[in-house]
Amino acid sequence: MSLPFLPSDAGLLALQAGVVATPRIAPGVSRLKRLTGRGWALIPIASIVIVVFAIRYVSDTATGLTYLALVAVPPLAAGALGWAARGARPIAAFGAVVLFVIAWTWRTSLAGEAAAALLSALSCVTLGVLLAAVTPSVWLKLGIVLMSAADVWLVVTDLLQAPNATLVAAAPGGGLPQLQSELFGSVSLGYGDLFVAALLGAVLASDRRRQWGTALLTLGLASVFDLLFLAVSELPATVPVALALLVEECWYRFSARRSRLAEQAAATG
Repeated sequence: MSLPFLPSDAGLLALQAGVVATPRIAPGVSRLKRLTGRGWALIPIASIVIVVFAIRYVSDTATGLTYLALVAVPPLAAGALGWAARGARPIAAFGAVVLFVIAWTWRTSLAGEAAAALLSALSCVTLGVLLAAVTPSVWLKLGIVLMSAADVWLVVTDLLQAPNATLVAAAPGGGLPQLQSELFGSVSLGYGDLFVAALLGAVLASDRRRQWGTALLTLGLASVFDLLFLAVSELPATVPVALALLVEECWYRFSARRSRLAEQAAATG
């Protein structure tokens, strides 16, 4: 379905920002604390680097990923609707079935593309909540920044473009929907771009105000960042998410320090 660049881009940017705002501290997730370790923080950067090089050098990787996404994304999306997302209810998990039917039946329409993108986004929410439960927050934040840095390196060195095009073009048989990347109108967004947004949302999920503020900051930064499309055809969409994390972290630390100084001044005054 043909849709001009601006509304297509705006829709996907809103989706990415929405993913930041969606994760919560899910019920029972504390049971995973026994699995906590710093090594989980390597998953974000590994998810982009390994996939890119696998597509470049291992035949049929892209096709395999389409089927992996087809199998994994719907149940993970159901997990978000029923457990991991804010406002989740067990009965809402069946909404993933509805989204999948729309994505499959109307796959060549904007409605089908939107449903497929939403399924992918919701699946990332579940993954983000799970990863945040087993990764110390400081290390997960570092993982987000490293993933973005790797994304920039891959784009600048022209290592990402060809594998990404291969992945976007890959499709499962039988007219089944493509869930390994998100296409809406004339703009596409990688699965990793939503995954990193879910990680940011999950790491801030304990403070709803910070989470929503950072989601809005992500939307604003991404909108400005995408002005670079006037000069280039491909951008690392993880960058606005990492920038939002860094800005929010600096502001949070500054505000906390200012509050402590004010309290000390009041106590000594």
